[in-house]
Amino acid sequence: MPRRRGRPIRSLARGVLPLLLVAAGVSHLTWGRRGYRIVVPDWATRVLRTDKDAIVVASGAVEVVLGVGLVAFPRERRRIGAAITAFFIAVFPGNVHQWRTGRSAPGLSTDRARLVRLFLQAPLVAWAWWSTRE
Repeated sequence: MPRRRGRPIRSLARGVLPLLLVAAGVSHLTWGRRGYRIVVPDWATRVLRTDKDAIVVASGAVEVVLGVGLVAFPRERRRIGAAITAFFIAVFPGNVHQWRTGRSAPGLSTDRARLVRLFLQAPLVAWAWWSTRE
């Protein structure tokens, strides 16, 4: 069977993705929890009928579960990858809200950092999708 091009890179990308998710999730659940509430738009609390802290905790828990799931259930890689892709799309309005309001959150304390973060979301979505398709 011929070796497929890009396979080592895809494997590396797939290996780093759960680390990113678990690290982000743990930060949402611990040291960054208070600061991440700033990213949650007010409308999200009305739509989800909960408070900002619960949304931050839930998103952190989802990140940890998705990251662990990607490692623990390799046969479900495509489904979990699709869920990660959807999650990255779902949290984008929070990034837009943070940029528009100009409020700082952990690691995003300047307008430039908040704007760059917006443009990093598309590569994150593509990374999640591409790395889990094989």
